Amino acid sequence: MTTGERHGTVTRGHGTAADPDAGPAARTAGPASSGERVADWFDGRLGIHAFGAKYLRKVFPDHWSFLLGEICLYSFVVLVLTGVYLTLFFHPSMNEVVYHGSYVPLNGIRMSEAYASTLDISFDVRGGLLIRQIHHWAALIFLAAMLTHMMRHFFTGSFRRPREVNWLFGWTLLLLGMFEGLFGYSLPDDLLSGTGMRFVDGALLSVPVVGTYLSMFLFGGEFPGHDIVPRFYSLHVLVIPGIMAALVVAHLILVVYHKHTQFGGPGKTERNVVGTPFMPVYMAKAGGFLFLVSGVIALIAAVASINPVWAYGPYRADQVSTGAQPDWYLGFAEGLVRVMPGWEITLWGHTLVLGVLIPIVVFPLLLVLIGIYPFVEARVTGDRREHHLLDRPRNRPVRTALGAAWVSLYLVLLAGGGNDIVATRFHLSINTVTWTVRIALLVVPAVVFVVTRRICLGLQLGDRELVAHGRATGVVRRLPHGEYVEVHRPLDRAELHTLTEHERRGLPPAHPAGPSGGGDLQAADPDRAVGRSRVGAGHDETQP
Repeated sequence: MTTGERHGTVTRGHGTAADPDAGPAARTAGPASSGERVADWFDGRLGIHAFGAKYLRKVFPDHWSFLLGEICLYSFVVLVLTGVYLTLFFHPSMNEVVYHGSYVPLNGIRMSEAYASTLDISFDVRGGLLIRQIHHWAALIFLAAMLTHMMRHFFTGSFRRPREVNWLFGWTLLLLGMFEGLFGYSLPDDLLSGTGMRFVDGALLSVPVVGTYLSMFLFGGEFPGHDIVPRFYSLHVLVIPGIMAALVVAHLILVVYHKHTQFGGPGKTERNVVGTPFMPVYMAKAGGFLFLVSGVIALIAAVASINPVWAYGPYRADQVSTGAQPDWYLGFAEGLVRVMPGWEITLWGHTLVLGVLIPIVVFPLLLVLIGIYPFVEARVTGDRREHHLLDRPRNRPVRTALGAAWVSLYLVLLAGGGNDIVATRFHLSINTVTWTVRIALLVVPAVVFVVTRRICLGLQLGDRELVAHGRATGVVRRLPHGEYVEVHRPLDRAELHTLTEHERRGLPPAHPAGPSGGGDLQAADPDRAVGRSRVGAGHDETQP
């Protein structure tokens, strides 16, 4: 009895001190390390253990298109970090000074403190030019990634219930990013950005009744005024970034709350998510991708010059830079103004400049249509259900055609915004280029809509043929009665699921079932094929 008790005591002692297989109660009985005490302290006050147990094992699906959202996030991080560095050396003032610095061609020239400090950052601050270029390139990549990210959501239908609010968050981020880029682009007070501000002033003045008041309020007096750089600086480094950061956090919270969307496939349903857990797999991938995106942006900034303000010179109201173009994300707004005829009408003694007023009304209207599209589609189709599986674009031909038509409209306007560049590079008349863009503005989107819709319907019919007969192998076989047929390989379960797991609306009936070149018919009834391919339904979240 004594020996048994002694052995039991020894066993408990080994389990407490050294046995990794000891139970939780045995491990708890031993002395806690300093790390455990710190973790217990935080858990008792913040509840991080329960939070981590619930969310750190959150499942995220694997698909290359989901990286677009991560590019947005990581480029935003690069923007914030480089922006903080630049604020240490930039002087947001329009007070005039005489430049005496490292850039000899501008020595002795009168300019604003904002422009002079930009030159100092570029030529005198260690690493300043590289940081400036990283900041500018990150802004362009951020907006490009956001637009592409929203296009992915649009074409796959992930904006549907319950994600309409998150779509509006992303749309607001895109809108704020465009104006944030405009404000940051204007801060150096160089001749190119000053030309853009002249355009903004003209657009404001075209607004009936309140146009002059808006211009005076923005510029602090007659254009160019003395307050525009300090005001844009406050908006650029405080107001808009704060709002965007809050929207990014809210956007990510809703992604976690609604669970991630996923493309259809075997084992994937509206009630589960198939992928990898956030910790440690997805977190490791995300961390590596953060460094990859940052490195690519730094590499581009190191080898490709952008916005060389010293080549333009300081802004002067009596000069205009030739070949002035905005950054690509505002090129379509410039195109709206350039292709619009210079119409004017006079009413009650007041002149309305329709050549500018109509474009500045159409510009926000195009953006608003993007924001409200989820609600319009839900109302038109009557679809109020929740959707967690993504559509293949070919299976939603009208939506896909609308998206392609909008992209074509944007590209036509972008070409119109650079009509002078197109004319000089291709040795054409600028009037010829402008009229071509005007006609294309009406014709190209309509043609793209019709062609895209027909392509989608054709691809659907091709999918139905694959489901019915399998994939052609190129092998020809002679049947006993002398007929030559091509052998078809049956589709596997994954391919069959991808081609049939969707709602079919208004398609012609399938071809009669029957063998094709010795290959058996896979699914005479696609719905039955879908039923056979569904596995794993009912799980909240599924890991590989």
